[in-house]
Amino acid sequence: MSQTQMRLGAFLMGSGHHLAAWRHPKAPAGALDFAHFRRLAQTAERGLFDAIFFADNLALLGSPELASHTTHAEVLDPLMLLAALASATERIGLISTVSTAYNAPYLLARRFASLDHLSGGRAGWNLVTSATDQEAHNFGRERHFDHAERYAQAEEYIDVALGLWDGFADDAFLRDKASGRYFDPAKLHISDHQGEHYRVRGPLNQPRPPQGYPVLVQAGSSEPGKELAARTAEVVFTAQQTLQDAQAFYADLKGRLARYGREPDELKVMPGLSPVLGRTQAEAEDLYAELQDLIEPQLGLALLSGMAGGLDLSAYPLDGPLPELPPSNAMKSRQALFIELARRESLSIRQLYLKVAGARGHCTLVGGPRQIADHLEQWFTSGAADGFNIMPPLLPDGLDSFVDLVVPELQKRGLFRREYQGKTLREHLGLQRPGRR
Repeated sequence: MSQTQMRLGAFLMGSGHHLAAWRHPKAPAGALDFAHFRRLAQTAERGLFDAIFFADNLALLGSPELASHTTHAEVLDPLMLLAALASATERIGLISTVSTAYNAPYLLARRFASLDHLSGGRAGWNLVTSATDQEAHNFGRERHFDHAERYAQAEEYIDVALGLWDGFADDAFLRDKASGRYFDPAKLHISDHQGEHYRVRGPLNQPRPPQGYPVLVQAGSSEPGKELAARTAEVVFTAQQTLQDAQAFYADLKGRLARYGREPDELKVMPGLSPVLGRTQAEAEDLYAELQDLIEPQLGLALLSGMAGGLDLSAYPLDGPLPELPPSNAMKSRQALFIELARRESLSIRQLYLKVAGARGHCTLVGGPRQIADHLEQWFTSGAADGFNIMPPLLPDGLDSFVDLVVPELQKRGLFRREYQGKTLREHLGLQRPGRR
């Protein structure tokens, strides 16, 4: 790959990404304080990150007993949060996860166009298809859509959204007080989508977004997920444990682009990375030990239950091997990653949840700033990543440390920007503004 500067996203999650972060003395007790998120967003912007990123789900996940040991009961609507953060920041991109399974395409397209307008072109949409029956129960369904069905829906859904964002030409809005014409009707396009899953006439009652389309992000790593990403995504957020696996995923995904008429630089691959950071290796290891000591068995089982295909792991010995799991209709690629990790390292159930507690299957690094920067540089320069979605294990300290210690090290190596060159998320990522289809 060509040597350019890497991209960085800050994946923000309440108290931090470590499973037990909320129990740490330095973590905020709750996850609803706007001042906390405003500080995080402004810190990431001070660190010149390309974007902040929020995940989402549409249910209280796990049984009440298991969920009661997690922060699942306090999740703000990320689009509303990002709309508020748009006014507290100036340059950093604003990426929100929103599901195609339980959101009408017209409403989603309108909300992201609104965020793009309000932020001056900084919006990004992380497309997911939801994963659990618990989410389905909140929308009148007994069970969630099958994996293949929901990806078929997503393929059509994104075409609907693109058609809605293309409803007006870029120069359609005249706002001419003298003539009394607000827009030129000759530059209006009604997509009138009639498909297998959706019927949406359009257009949006908004001009085309400043970026043309919000930046399109995708996080699925199953076969349907990778194919959807190759056709439509501009950023892919992925979980990879080893350099070899990351290189294979990168080559596979980039290799699919040509059949859709796309170039490799049109898609940025950004693995998740959770850095447990200290000024020294010993300081980092002490912090990691503190966090690991806070993990209760109930907490570990809550983490694994989402990928267990409906199997109740509490019925198995914690220090015994991971049993055979039924196929999952939820996060297929993450289930495969967990199983492979357990088999490769001969991990018990307890050892598995301790291994992935820091980042739910994403790579966790424990070290000082040079060690973290070495890892980022190796993956970036060896065809494994175009950048990284940084997942601080403990907030706000983890993000502060990364910005103050790792970012200067990356800048010194010429791997990361020293100032923003553009104003929009597309400009930060080196992506072209798309014309109307």
